[in-house]
Amino acid sequence: MSDAHIIAARRSAVMPHDGAFATLDIHDLAAPVISALLEDAGLAPDEVGELILSNALGAGGNPARIASLAAGLPMRVAGLSIDRQCCGGLDALMLARAMVSSGLHDVVVAGGAESYSRRPVRAHRRAGDTPPQPYEQARFTPWPDRDPDMAEAADQLARALGYSRQMQDDWAVESHAKARAAQRLDQGKEIVTIAGHSRDGFTRRLTPALCARAPSVTGDITAANMAVAADGAAFCLVVSDKVAQRHARSVVRILSGATLGGDPCLPGLAPVAAIDAALAKAGQSPSTLSTAEIMEAFAVQAVACQQGAGIARGIVNPAGGALARGHPIGASGAVLAVRLFHELRDKGGTGVAAIAAAGGLGTALVMRADD
Repeated sequence: MSDAHIIAARRSAVMPHDGAFATLDIHDLAAPVISALLEDAGLAPDEVGELILSNALGAGGNPARIASLAAGLPMRVAGLSIDRQCCGGLDALMLARAMVSSGLHDVVVAGGAESYSRRPVRAHRRAGDTPPQPYEQARFTPWPDRDPDMAEAADQLARALGYSRQMQDDWAVESHAKARAAQRLDQGKEIVTIAGHSRDGFTRRLTPALCARAPSVTGDITAANMAVAADGAAFCLVVSDKVAQRHARSVVRILSGATLGGDPCLPGLAPVAAIDAALAKAGQSPSTLSTAEIMEAFAVQAVACQQGAGIARGIVNPAGGALARGHPIGASGAVLAVRLFHELRDKGGTGVAAIAAAGGLGTALVMRADD
């Protein structure tokens, strides 16, 4: 058995849908990131055993295989595409850890890529001559009355927990402020320039006044305190002990992970149980964490996970979160992992990345910077 280590982690900028990346296919976003990973680590493409790619909105066809070929990986790398919606990017890393730990592969590229801009038009076929019925959100439960719209579920969660709109807006303002501060630093180590863009496109100077004027999507959920749909890609290079030992720079070890299901009507709470389970497996507790990357699909969901898991607010999303970046659904978990890798490599310690998904799913991954 081998431990699983991340020796390189990169992502594209995250761009709002129908914006700067609107003409790029999934593999156009993924391939430059994968190539940068290998260059960072000093590994040749033929050392890669597998590519795992999370994608939620594509039309199938194994986009991992297309991305593998576009990135110049060997023909023998078949590519494994997974879909667990928002959780998929972290689940890809959990699968990579299992492959490496079992000895199946020594080098696995794992992450996600999503083009919300180029998602296919979806429709349900009907019997006879009835025209197909278009839809936006897929079904996530067999019960129509327990399969809520995600914004409505977020508003229900806010009401259940007594979270005010101001509390949600305050979190959003802070997310943008931290992201703007991080953009002033050198982020070339994290973001791969694609189509001339090396900074997240949605980050702005968000103020309480702007939040107050933001239109309601439903209830207290507004365009300011929920993440914008976006395009982007993020990947990590997961390797075995023997490959990590060849790597001169510090590496980050994957300690544990967990994906659990919860109440489909309150998906924002699902990561709490996953965080608890992942920390327990790693022999850690919230007090031992030095940093945490918690998904901000909605401000209320981020606050609920931070408070529910007992994580100190001051260590959460130090460079801002998805409210300031956007939400490239299948890639978002991998973006969290890339952010966590760089925070841990720069500052040391132990961290957790956590994300919720439709259907009441939560995934958490615990990582530690090797001494």
